[in-house]
Amino acid sequence: MTNFSHLLADLGVVVLFLAGVAQFRSVRGARSGNLTAAFALVCSVLLVLYRHRMLDPAYAGVALLAGCSLGWWIAVRVNMVQIPAMIAFQHGAGGVAAFLVAYRELTRTDGSVTALGAWSGHLGLIIGAATFSGSMIASGKLANRIRQTPVMLPAHNVILVALLGVIGILCLPAALAPGGAPAAILAALVLVSIFLGGIFAVRIGGADMPVLISFLNATAGLAAAFCGVSIGNRLLAACGATVAASGSILTQQMCLAMNRPLTRVFLPLPTTSPRFNGKQGAPLHSASLPAAAHDSPLSAAVHAAKQATTIMILPGYGMAQAQAQIETVRLANRLREMGKQVKFAIHPIAGRMPGHMHVLLAEAEANPDMLMDMRDANPDFPKTDLAVIVGACDVVNPAAITATETSISGMPILKAHEARRVLVCNLDGRPGYSGVENPLYAAPNAILLFGDARATLQHLLERLCGEIPVAAAQSESVICKGG
Repeated sequence: MTNFSHLLADLGVVVLFLAGVAQFRSVRGARSGNLTAAFALVCSVLLVLYRHRMLDPAYAGVALLAGCSLGWWIAVRVNMVQIPAMIAFQHGAGGVAAFLVAYRELTRTDGSVTALGAWSGHLGLIIGAATFSGSMIASGKLANRIRQTPVMLPAHNVILVALLGVIGILCLPAALAPGGAPAAILAALVLVSIFLGGIFAVRIGGADMPVLISFLNATAGLAAAFCGVSIGNRLLAACGATVAASGSILTQQMCLAMNRPLTRVFLPLPTTSPRFNGKQGAPLHSASLPAAAHDSPLSAAVHAAKQATTIMILPGYGMAQAQAQIETVRLANRLREMGKQVKFAIHPIAGRMPGHMHVLLAEAEANPDMLMDMRDANPDFPKTDLAVIVGACDVVNPAAITATETSISGMPILKAHEARRVLVCNLDGRPGYSGVENPLYAAPNAILLFGDARATLQHLLERLCGEIPVAAAQSESVICKGG
């Protein structure tokens, strides 16, 4: 192949990859988009193997087979609740790959590494190593293996600045060394960068985790792009830059969804007691509603569902933890069969990963036309008869509006409190990941159906299905029996 044909082949793979990414804009196109992007990456691997004419292609084949088998083995065993932790782990794996490629390129002694390649290699090595450790911290937090709340060390910012200074000092002799960088200096650079990534990520937690995940996605792509420049691989540079750009845009969107600047996410302030700004809202305390005309919260929930005409369902991470997505969709379908107008209102950071709620509901085969984003759903809440909250707390917490000096103050929320009635299907009345108590639990229009969301929704479905005529129940047995 000529250089021009190589360029055309690379351009074709990049266009195919971008075509796959473009399909992610819709729920219906996400599956085909994923397959298209995966096919583009397979093509890029084959092109690289062909061009470099490896002396032992069998070695590359075995490595590819081992990697694919391991990835497949892990993926099929991960449920949807564990997806955010797995994604963070994959970002870490991308960081490892980047700094290993950079390390191998920088230790060449044949003088083939250019000045641009050397500096790009160092950046890929540093960013890749920091991404690895930061992703491992994020994965551990998301998997509940380590403390999920932010960990603030004494003089945290000073430590970060000192580590950056050490990295800068190590880069100079490594980049200026003739005939390739000394392996010992590069190894020290990797270790310091790993420490930097860990210290950076450990103080981010709770509701800020979606921002950290998208940011690490961007840094993994950036590390890959620098490695592509270092080894002269156009495909690696282009695909890495695409991932870095998309991750950066997603990070910005996550910050906008939280109404917090990136600096406040990465440089959090110490938590203080909330102060109320005088806007409408109930005081911050938890209280159970009296049963009033109903014997129990479940009876009140059934009555509210029967009386409502318009219903909005708000899923949160608690739904994922309870693995209640199927019951949630079954409830939506049952309510629609009862003649109700039902929609799902989804907050951008409702899960621990951007888009997590969409994936969970798609797994439960929810109709994509029922899904509404926050900006589209909020104007409809004043006209909604019943808002059903399933495992969500921070993203529906009116304290974001009524209180100041909290981690969620000013964050846009799903305004469930504006609905005529609110049904809360959460595990308990404790605060969410932000640690800010939710005054919605004490609102006079709230029905508190505390307990495991999966079991709670099953009981609610049984009551709704049990109060319909026998003939109708037989015609709707799939919904009522979950078959």
